[in-house]
Amino acid sequence: MTNTDATDLADLRVVADYQFGKGTGDALFPPDSEIELSRSRSGRPRQVYVEGERVTSYGTDGRFTLGIAGGRQLVERLDEPVYRVHVGDESIPFVSDGKNAFAKFVTDVSPDVRPGDEVVIVGPDSELLGVGRAELSADAMLDFETGMAVRVREGANDE
Repeated sequence: MTNTDATDLADLRVVADYQFGKGTGDALFPPDSEIELSRSRSGRPRQVYVEGERVTSYGTDGRFTLGIAGGRQLVERLDEPVYRVHVGDESIPFVSDGKNAFAKFVTDVSPDVRPGDEVVIVGPDSELLGVGRAELSADAMLDFETGMAVRVREGANDE
């Protein structure tokens, strides 16, 4: 791991703002925090750590994949509806353990969510349950009674 320089940090914030919306860069990578990068052999950022916790991975497609610490940052530092999928009480133990979220249990979702987007999954009280990739659009998550809504990458109990 290496410390980030100002250019790296500015670039990471721009990508986060583009991917998740204005203000997300500062929420994921706070100015007053110790931020470190692991890099690939080519020098490209790979993993981003804030205060020693993996917040995101930086993919070769130029997009972030969230870690549970990144999901926590988004939930704590940003108001609704930034890429959140709300599920009912019956899904809490499953999603927290890293199991996928299904459409029939989705109670609300940020209207901008599209298939392939990174999302945070929260319970009825907006507590973080997990992070993952949306498999359906926001409308489809609310309309469908079957099918996977979010492929969960990491549950809150996985920490």
